[in-house]
Amino acid sequence: MFKQQPPRLRLFTTPVFKWLIGVTIIILAIVSWLLIQNTFNMKETRISIPTSYGQLTGILTLPKQHSDKVGLVVFVHGDGPINASYDGGYRPLWEKLAMAGYASLSLDKPGVGGSSGNWLDQTMEDRAQDVLTAIEWARKEPFIDQDRIGLWGASQAGWVIPNVVKQDPDIAFSILVSPAINWITQGRYNTQQEMLQKGYTEEEITARQLYNDQVLQLIRNKATYDEYILIAKKDQLISKERWTFIVNNVESDATDGLVSFQSPVHLVLGGQDINVDVQETERVYRQMIPQSLLSVTKLPDADHSMLPSSLVHSTFKTYATALFSPRKLMDAQYLDDIVQFLNSIHAVDQPFVAHFRFPIDSFLLKFLRKMTQFDPLHPLLIRRRDY
Repeated sequence: MFKQQPPRLRLFTTPVFKWLIGVTIIILAIVSWLLIQNTFNMKETRISIPTSYGQLTGILTLPKQHSDKVGLVVFVHGDGPINASYDGGYRPLWEKLAMAGYASLSLDKPGVGGSSGNWLDQTMEDRAQDVLTAIEWARKEPFIDQDRIGLWGASQAGWVIPNVVKQDPDIAFSILVSPAINWITQGRYNTQQEMLQKGYTEEEITARQLYNDQVLQLIRNKATYDEYILIAKKDQLISKERWTFIVNNVESDATDGLVSFQSPVHLVLGGQDINVDVQETERVYRQMIPQSLLSVTKLPDADHSMLPSSLVHSTFKTYATALFSPRKLMDAQYLDDIVQFLNSIHAVDQPFVAHFRFPIDSFLLKFLRKMTQFDPLHPLLIRRRDY
């Protein structure tokens, strides 16, 4: 006869116990996966920068190991109450930049996180001053390469960055992602495209535009919020703070400011962008910025935020990807394209010839300077990222 197992041992062979073990293993596997996917190969430090109106808080990201000085990319946010990491959305790009030898500096907008003030009280000039303050702070850090401090900005940053480079000609490069040209035309385009995507009729779109034009007239006349309330539709009501922000910035137009660029400009546009008319943006950038300074990348499957087309129309898939696979949250080409652009500049600055990948001796360097005026984006020196 077999001996009967003690009650304590029999517990380990019950179906319930086996089920609990299986669930525990699955939970541990999920937690391990989340930890791995959300651990980035870089070093983050919270920082605080004094300003005339208080403190601007943010995050400085560095390569985990660096012996030489590193370049710096200062992030300029788009519209909205954005914190330093964009709720974690910037981290895949920060990691790429860190692996390429660049630090990233990004601030909480005023009134967000620990930053003083209220971003809705700001003009585009105010925003530019915040960026200039951040750059001045960063230049005092001994590990920052003074010759490789540049800007990355998205959407509304297209009205901020030209103002920054106008006041600071030492900016080494500018990366602009989905920037608009004119505040008013951008708003009209966005309204039309969103309504078309949602299936509204032409009559409904026209009616909305007529109402928006009424509101716009009040805005341009700097009407009070009480005057706006008299005609406002309840389902499209603008808050009082937002009204003030729009009144202060509605005349924003990037066109004239684009002539201020004196260093390489990389424009990144998404083919699925319904916020910004990317064809207008590209046309104006090409008109106003010298060909030798401008490179353009078009990502046909990316939207305004560089999300891939597979995620654009699914909030659930977007959040799931952000949680379980954050490095796939952006278009596959986007991150690599940014690094390639920076590497092309760094290769020339070393100096290196990108086609041949060998150091330039003094005789050849003099020859290249004479033949090309050492234009940093001359076709002889690098392959253009223009497609």
